Amino acid sequence: MRILPLALLITMSVLVGSANADPLPKRVLIVLTNTAQVPGSDRPTGVWASEYTDPYQVFSKAGFEVHVGSPNGGKSPVDPRSGSDANVKRIPPSAWDKMQNTKALASVKLQDYAAIFLAGGHGTMWDFPNHPVLGALVSQAIATNRPVGAVCQGPAGLLGATAPDGKPLVAGRKVNSFTNAEERAAGMTTVVPFLLEDRLRQAGGQFESGGVFQRFMVEDRGLITGQNPASADAVAQRMVDLLKDRVAH
Repeated sequence: MRILPLALLITMSVLVGSANADPLPKRVLIVLTNTAQVPGSDRPTGVWASEYTDPYQVFSKAGFEVHVGSPNGGKSPVDPRSGSDANVKRIPPSAWDKMQNTKALASVKLQDYAAIFLAGGHGTMWDFPNHPVLGALVSQAIATNRPVGAVCQGPAGLLGATAPDGKPLVAGRKVNSFTNAEERAAGMTTVVPFLLEDRLRQAGGQFESGGVFQRFMVEDRGLITGQNPASADAVAQRMVDLLKDRVAH
């Protein structure tokens, strides 16, 4: 008897809509990290604030209901280098409230969402890669023609996703993330567990990038990836454009 891989079993257990079912719900899931400290140190980390609040506002202004999830559920921390908690509370207040009580990914049903957005921040480098439920959600979102966006370190959440043939989802796709050069400029190359650009290339991604800290994104078959905080709103807006004729009004 053939034994199916764990990731495939989890993927099959995620409730999804038909690939051709329209309209999609006018609702987007933003996924944030739970990692508040660099493991083995007292160095704070978390989500980069604008990579959450900028897309949140783009989706909200376009009329989408925004839900917020994380690998474990509960609070998602703000990286203090990206701004104060007070800033997040103002932009907009509902974004802060949802950040304090995120949905555990194990409780998420993909059929409830039109798209998934993976926000960055260095915390994602520890709890996004190869997370089985996150990988399953991303895999099935693409398989059912739901856009997936990711920015900066958020593409770490793509590493556990697979195509229907079992190959890495990013293999053969144009993809982008925070670059090796940007990690060097940020002084983080010896802090992060791996360099995301390298890992995406190793998985077969056709990595494309712009200048250091310049606004840049690429799109390939429903996967939209942005390079850094300056790119977050552009990724979200492109997702809105892809969905405008496919969601319930």
